[in-house]
Amino acid sequence: MTSITLIATTAFGLESVVKREVQALGFADVRVSEGRVEFDAALADIPRVNLWLRSADRVLVKMGAFQARTFDELFEGVRALPWEDWIIQDGRFTVLGKGVKSQLGSFRTIQSITKKAVVERLKGAYAIEWFEETGPAYTIRASVLKDVAMLTLDASGEGLHKRGYRAHTGVAPLKETLAAALVQLSFWRPDRLLIDPMCGSGTILIEAAMIGRNMAPGLHRSFASEEWPVIPVSAWYLARKEAKAAIRPAGKLRIFGYDIDGDAISGARANAKRAGVGQDIVFEQKDIRDLWIDQQYGVLISNFPYGVKLLDYKELNDIYISFNKTFKKKKGWSIYVLTADRMFPRYFKRGRPDRVRKLFNANIEVNYYQYYGERPQRAEAH
Repeated sequence: MTSITLIATTAFGLESVVKREVQALGFADVRVSEGRVEFDAALADIPRVNLWLRSADRVLVKMGAFQARTFDELFEGVRALPWEDWIIQDGRFTVLGKGVKSQLGSFRTIQSITKKAVVERLKGAYAIEWFEETGPAYTIRASVLKDVAMLTLDASGEGLHKRGYRAHTGVAPLKETLAAALVQLSFWRPDRLLIDPMCGSGTILIEAAMIGRNMAPGLHRSFASEEWPVIPVSAWYLARKEAKAAIRPAGKLRIFGYDIDGDAISGARANAKRAGVGQDIVFEQKDIRDLWIDQQYGVLISNFPYGVKLLDYKELNDIYISFNKTFKKKKGWSIYVLTADRMFPRYFKRGRPDRVRKLFNANIEVNYYQYYGERPQRAEAH
């Protein structure tokens, strides 16, 4: 198996971020469509991609795509794919199916037909009639969109946002993958000051610190494809060894997190320590209304209250007034605010946002308001 095709799935609006991440890993021919980034790779790339992608949801192995207007076409198309190249004789596999804008609308039937076709293929390949399914686990994803079926194997298992460091979360936790994307969409660099005045469990700042330290976000978790015999154990060992060697020393970042909730701050500290960046972030219990900024240049990234985090009107209004008072004239600060409250730009009177990007936090539609600050002078940047 000299070449395979991998798909990094993404949340809506993050395709360009994940594309840049894939390219940064050295992949040249990158194809982007809604919700996914596709690229050619080798078997040994599966560990590396899983370890390093920050903003993707998961990594899939593309088995094939074909037209399927009927369930007979789906069955034959699935059976024609080389499942035996991946799934060993005692492998246990499940099928997840969905149909969108397709004549094959029943996801249960899609799942059933796909499983039956894979079993028939493996029966012929292994010349057996019964599969014990006591070996490694595989998840097959069968998606039929506009009468085109795409079959993939899930190489990640749990979603890539499951870094393993977040034991403490607030009432509306931000996904780690989205938090990493917010940082990558900003002007923040490791030599610049970064604050989050309403940091909650600290996810944005922890992801920023991991970027600043060049820490692979998946380094301390496992992946479904680690059990697959087709991928050499040495490939996982080498990928982790290289990732550990790439980590930069602690103590060089200027990252600060504040929150009015003392329990949230304690949880954020614990999360940061678990992520290996406890020395890189200063957390302090402080109300945003008491925040005093004396630095001319910096970057602010924050997930403001909305949805289940929504405060009563007076408290939210007080926060907006204080925020505007503190940062309205801070022209050297780049401000990035994620919120579902479309009234936010009316309260922050520094000017119109330089860019508004529509994103989704879980199933909540949110806007990422971006206000670009003046470039710091070279001496100020360090």
